[in-house]
Amino acid sequence: MKPDIFIISLGCPRNLVDSEVLEGTLKSKGFRVVGGFRKRAIAIVNTCGFIEDAKQESIDIILELAELKKRGEIPCLIVAGCLPQRYRSNLTAEISEIDAIFGCSTFAKIPAYLESILKGRKVCEVSNKPRFLYDHKTPRSVITPRHSVYVKIQEGCMNFCSYCVIPKIRGPFRSRSTESVLREMSSLKASGAKEISLIGQDTTLYGVDRYKNLKLAHLLKKASRIMKRGWLRLLYTHPAHYTDELIDVVRVEPSVCKYLDLPIQHINDKILKRMNRRVTKKNIISLIAKLRRRIPNLAIRTSMIVGFPGETEKDFRELESFIKEFKFDRLGAFMYSREEGTRAYNFKNQLSREEKSERLKRIMEIQKSVASENNRAYLGKTVRVLIDEKVRLEKGQYVGRTEHDAPEVDGNVYVRSARSLKKGDFVDVKIEDTLEYDLVGSV
Repeated sequence: MKPDIFIISLGCPRNLVDSEVLEGTLKSKGFRVVGGFRKRAIAIVNTCGFIEDAKQESIDIILELAELKKRGEIPCLIVAGCLPQRYRSNLTAEISEIDAIFGCSTFAKIPAYLESILKGRKVCEVSNKPRFLYDHKTPRSVITPRHSVYVKIQEGCMNFCSYCVIPKIRGPFRSRSTESVLREMSSLKASGAKEISLIGQDTTLYGVDRYKNLKLAHLLKKASRIMKRGWLRLLYTHPAHYTDELIDVVRVEPSVCKYLDLPIQHINDKILKRMNRRVTKKNIISLIAKLRRRIPNLAIRTSMIVGFPGETEKDFRELESFIKEFKFDRLGAFMYSREEGTRAYNFKNQLSREEKSERLKRIMEIQKSVASENNRAYLGKTVRVLIDEKVRLEKGQYVGRTEHDAPEVDGNVYVRSARSLKKGDFVDVKIEDTLEYDLVGSV
């Protein structure tokens, strides 16, 4: 009888899709994948290795599982994903309890090796040139609630931002075929998906490799027909690669959420150039103005990096002023993480952790005020909400999101309803109260 397996998935939604592919592949080979830790079950950790905090979380989880293996509570520990892709020799040398490591392109091979791993064979399957790209025929077992799922439309990156190690971890930019994406979406919709979020390292470049042209607008147009009366959400776009055609599709297609994830990272021209972002302050401001002018009721989510090497107090104040002026609907900020293998690793004028932490706090204080002000504009309005879950032990209480809130990263709507609701229901909710980042209302 084959042993049970549990998978711990760390990191971003792109990594989560890899874990879903791994789970689907294991199940297709007759293995039973259980939810969460179980004694005598094989442990697989799909790690994140993007920045320092993510690496530390991955290592902490691996060490906890290594201790369980020492005590005989699990028979086998397998580490997969980004961390082995970057640190294969360190992992095998420093944590002897690890039985096997697999990289970003080889994790789907795990089922083929399990029998020999269980017999004591140590395995290291990490490709120096990641090329894996799943398609609609690849087994996949959705881990998220079935009403809200992710579809990865491309893998790898070709932007080579100076702070980012992703091209080395994930390999060259490669797009799935439009037909493959649409067929997967149709299958997910038939299985109950009400919201599909399209993801990739840079979704705005979709198609440039396979079709020698930017094809995201074309894909969105076709995908929106599949998601009629549902939501189609676009994540991880790059400000340098927007087209008028893409903006028009977001504006006119009813199923495309009026929400754009637009990581800007900074606004100072010197810092943008050192980051190799390939945009200027003028470009960014012009794009935001165009998006807000041409797409009514648009919410923009962005992310910022504070404490990049060489960022002076004056540079940072310019970023603060920009955030105050442009009042982004959603904003995440991160301290610069100095990563081996990136160009910025060797840049002069590295800032201390204390300086970066203080600047992060200042940014988030500004955004807290902006978010509260933005939320007050919802008072008295009726908005369409997708129900994500029922509040346990609270009759008539539910949690959902507007089209302006992506799963996991943005705000919630706390909903009161006299009638029973289910996950995946769309309901009209009148907003009666606001919190810092969330809304409260009744059906």
